[in-house]
Amino acid sequence: MKKALLAFVFGIGFMFSLASAQDMPATVVDVATSNEDFSVLVEAVVAADLAETLSGEGPFTVFAPTNDAFVAALEALGLSKEELLASPDLAGILTYHVVAGKLMATDVLAAVEAGGGTAEVETVNGAPITVTVVDGMVMLNGTATVTATDIEAGNGVVHVIDAVILPPSE
Repeated sequence: MKKALLAFVFGIGFMFSLASAQDMPATVVDVATSNEDFSVLVEAVVAADLAETLSGEGPFTVFAPTNDAFVAALEALGLSKEELLASPDLAGILTYHVVAGKLMATDVLAAVEAGGGTAEVETVNGAPITVTVVDGMVMLNGTATVTATDIEAGNGVVHVIDAVILPPSE
């Protein structure tokens, strides 16, 4: 009887873990495609031929700009969406929003604290992002605010940001 109860409890636990794994998007690309507020980001990822890469094993941390962030960036850069999507710089801009590894919000905050109020995070682009906390809000390069954190996927995590960050010019 005890073995049967133990097997039942483990079976229920296994079913719950399968259910939660099925609820989690498989990839960071799936997170973006499932939210209309990332439609410009999805178009950009496809145009830059990065969808397959970001659907790979990972893990990846993606700082995902919203559609409003892209609208503001396009206005500031004096570009249309079509011009951005055709730009040879698009892949470099997008990979500047991606970090190899899975950095949860607590990891980012711990790095900032350990760095005395600032941390640098190396991006897939090769250039670092500077992370700070200003008035309780996590900021990237002093221009983008993290507005939502820890949206998990099977191959990483997505953090939502309110601005497109641009890699340093060479």
